[in-house]
Amino acid sequence: MFSGILNVRKDAGFTSNDVVAKLRGILRQRKIGHAGTLDPDATGVLPVLLGNATRLSGRLTDQTKAYRCTLLLGKSTDTQDISGTVLSECGTDGLTEEEAEKAVFSFLGAYEQTPPMYSAKKVDGRKLYELARQGITVERKSVPVEIFSIQIEKTDLPRMILNVSCSKGTYVRTLCSDIGEKLGCGGCMEKLERIRSGGLYLEDSISLSEIERLTEEGRIGEKIIPVEEMFLDLLRVRTGSGADKKLRNGNALIPSELGLQSPGENRTRQAENLSVVRIPEEYLPERLRVCDSSGNFLAIYRYDPSGGSYRPDLMFL
Repeated sequence: MFSGILNVRKDAGFTSNDVVAKLRGILRQRKIGHAGTLDPDATGVLPVLLGNATRLSGRLTDQTKAYRCTLLLGKSTDTQDISGTVLSECGTDGLTEEEAEKAVFSFLGAYEQTPPMYSAKKVDGRKLYELARQGITVERKSVPVEIFSIQIEKTDLPRMILNVSCSKGTYVRTLCSDIGEKLGCGGCMEKLERIRSGGLYLEDSISLSEIERLTEEGRIGEKIIPVEEMFLDLLRVRTGSGADKKLRNGNALIPSELGLQSPGENRTRQAENLSVVRIPEEYLPERLRVCDSSGNFLAIYRYDPSGGSYRPDLMFL
C-alpha cells in the first residue's frame, strides 16, 4: 500500500471525489482521501492523501491556499460563478480601471464573508447546496476570513485576472461577487485555478493521466511525497532503543527518552547511544517529529506541561 501525498492537478469537469475514485482504481488501494475540495469547474492543486497520510486530512485543509481567478464584472449569478443562473446584468462602460482595482484591494486583510447558498457548508445539518437546489434560501451567518494578498495580473474590463492568497474557508467566488457588489455593477467568478495549497504548488502537480502512466511503469513512488515532509519545520528527534516500544504503542514519552532533558548542559548517555540535549523546560519545543531509534519517522508528539511529558498528536504507523 502506498502512503504519502500526491500533488494532483485536477482538470475541469471532475469533482474532488471523482479524482479519489479514479486513483483508487489506478493505484489499486482503498485508503485514499483528499484535503481541500475543489468545485467541478475549478482546476489546479488537489492534495491527495494515500495510506497513513489520510490522517493529515484536517491539518492540510487548514493550510493557506492561493488561487488564480478571472473576475467578470457586470454579471451576478445565483452560484456566484459563470455556471449559475444569471440574476442581473449591468453595463460597465462607465467603470474605470482605477475604480475597479481600488475595490479589489479594499478586500485585503480580514473581512466578514457570507457563505454562498451553493456550497457544502451545513446549516441545521443540511448542506446549503441541497437546499439551494430545492429553491430554498436560508439565512447564513457571516464568518471571518482573511485575504493575505491580492495581485492583479491583468485588467481588461469587464474582466480582471487576480492572484489571491487566503485563509481556510474563503470562497473566492464570493469574493468576486462581493467586489462586484462594492462597485455597484455585480460580479461573478468566470474561472478558478488553485495554484498553491500549503507547500504544494501547481508547477509540481501531476495529472491523472501522468499518474496512470507512472504507475504502469512502476515509478509512481517518485512522485509520492513522504508524510514527514509536511512537518519539516518541527525538530526531528529519535527515541532511545529502550523507548521504541512505548513510541509504537503511542505512549507518553518523557523528554530524556526523546533526546531532550532539562536543565543543564549537553551530555551523552552512552548506554543508549542517545545524545541528550539539556535545556530549561520552558524552552522545550511544543511539537516534535518523532522517529524510532533506527530513524524511522512514526509520529508527531506534543508537549504536555502538566505531565512533564510528550504525548502523541498524530501517529503514522
